[in-house]
Amino acid sequence: MIGISKLYFGTVEASDRLRYQKGAHRKPIVVWNCTPACNLACSHCYAAHSGEQKILSTEQALAVIDDLAAFRVPVLLFSGGEPFARPDIRTLAAYAKSKGLRVTFSTNGTLIDYDCADWIRDLGVAYVGISIDGTEAVHDTFRRRPGAYREALAAIRRLRDRDVKVGLRVTMTRDNVAAIPAIFALMRAERVPRICLYHLVYTGRGREIAATDLTHGQARAALDTIVDETRRSFDSGFPTEVLTVDNHCDGAALYLKMKAEGHPNAEHALDLLKLNGGNSSGEGIACISWDGTVYPDQFWRNHPVGNVLEKPFSEIWGNPPPGSLLDLMRRKKEHVKGRCRDCRWLDICGGNFRARGEAVTGDIWGEDPTCYLTDEEIKVSE
Repeated sequence: MIGISKLYFGTVEASDRLRYQKGAHRKPIVVWNCTPACNLACSHCYAAHSGEQKILSTEQALAVIDDLAAFRVPVLLFSGGEPFARPDIRTLAAYAKSKGLRVTFSTNGTLIDYDCADWIRDLGVAYVGISIDGTEAVHDTFRRRPGAYREALAAIRRLRDRDVKVGLRVTMTRDNVAAIPAIFALMRAERVPRICLYHLVYTGRGREIAATDLTHGQARAALDTIVDETRRSFDSGFPTEVLTVDNHCDGAALYLKMKAEGHPNAEHALDLLKLNGGNSSGEGIACISWDGTVYPDQFWRNHPVGNVLEKPFSEIWGNPPPGSLLDLMRRKKEHVKGRCRDCRWLDICGGNFRARGEAVTGDIWGEDPTCYLTDEEIKVSE
C-alpha cells in the first residue's frame, strides 16, 4: 500500500506502525477468505471458484483464531466470497475480538442491514472496507447486479451513522478510471474517511478482464488525479486517508513527482518508502482460504504454502523450510528478473506484484508488466 495522504501530505495515520517499521519478517496482516459464498459475481473477483468447496467448521475456525492470537498477528481481515454470507461470522469475529485481535472486514456491503450495522458497532470492529467501483451504473456493471451500488451506499451510511470507521475500496480499470473524481466527491459528500484504490490483479475473474487494465499512461495519470483529489479533500477541510494498492511503482512515481515539484517532504517520503519496502507478499501479508489453505497473499492462489488443518498457521508462517516459496519470497529482491533486477527502486518496490508477473510471463520472478516507470527513471543515477 502506498500512502498518498501520508507521504505527500504528511498525515499521521492509524496504520503507520504497521506500514513503516524496521526489521524483517514482521508478523503478517492475515486476510481470511472465510467463505466462498457470495451473493454477487463481480467481474474482477480474485477468489472466484467453481464446484463444491470445503469450508472450515466453526470449531476448526475457532482453533485457527486461537493460533493467530497466540502468534500475535496485528490484524485479522475477514473477506470472502462475502464474509457476511458465512452463517457463523458473528461467532468468529466476536471470538477473535475477545482474543485481542484487531478485527476488520472487506465486504460488498449488500448484506449490512440495520441489525448487522448495530452488531458491528457493538462489537467494536476496527474498520469495514466496502467496494465502490464508480458511479452507480459502472458499479452495478462491475458487480453484475442492478441495485448493488445503492445497497453498498446504504451500508456505508449505516456504519458512518454508528461511528464505525468505514472506507471505500476501488479496483481501477479502463472502464472506471475516469470516475475517480466522482468517487472522491462521493467520499467527501458522505464523510468517508478512507479510500483504497487497487490496481487490477490478473487472478480469478481478474484474469478474464486483464485487457481492461490501465495502460502505463493511464496508471501514471491516475496517480496524478488521486493526488489532486486528495488535495481537494484536504483543502475542503476533510482530510482523508488515501492509499493505492498492488502496484508498488506508485511509490517511486510519487517520490519522483514530489522531487520534481520541490516538495519539502520528498526525502522524508523516500525514507518512509524504504521502511515500507514495497510488496510484502509472503511476509507482511498472508492469506488463509475457506478450506484452511495458506497462500503468500490473497491473490496468489495457485501457490499454496500449507494448510492449517495439517499444521498451525504460526508454524507454516514462522518456520518456512529453506528453499520453500515463503523462504524465497522473503529474499525476493535476490530473485526478481527483467527490469526489476537492476532497478534503482527495488528497495522501495520489492519487485512489485509476483502474481501479476507470473500471470503474464509464466515465471514467478518475471517482471510485473504494470510498472509504468520509464527505462530512464529506473536507472541508477550516475
